[in-house]
Amino acid sequence: MPSVTFRISGRSLKKNYAVINGVLPDKEGVITSYLAENSVHKMYSVDNPEKGKLARTGYKVLKETKQYSLLEIDLLTGRKNQIRVHFSEKGCPVAGDKKYGKKEKVIKRLALHAASLTILHPYTKEKMTFKTKVPAYFESLLNA
Repeated sequence: MPSVTFRISGRSLKKNYAVINGVLPDKEGVITSYLAENSVHKMYSVDNPEKGKLARTGYKVLKETKQYSLLEIDLLTGRKNQIRVHFSEKGCPVAGDKKYGKKEKVIKRLALHAASLTILHPYTKEKMTFKTKVPAYFESLLNA
């Protein structure tokens, strides 16, 4: 039987969750910017649509403490490091994000999780959905 390589083009991420540092003033909203990449492959927002690609991130705060907030995130576009850049630029980087956030010894991993992924099978074209729960680690951050 030949090996199968899945291309992830046409994927659809339905539910994303993140734990961010801090508390957002708006408990629900959409962050919009144009993302560009610098010479060291770090993404950042620009005002000029000719210099970046449109990026839109919907979010809803599910739970918050003084230190962290748990968000449900809706990717309205799919740009490189979009979630990480948008929340970092809001002053609330994703917990554990060493590239766009702050280095925290307490955080074991990047607190970003795709709870649902839908793809089309490359041969049958059948829609396949894979689901997981929000990691218990996220709750432990909020309860610490």
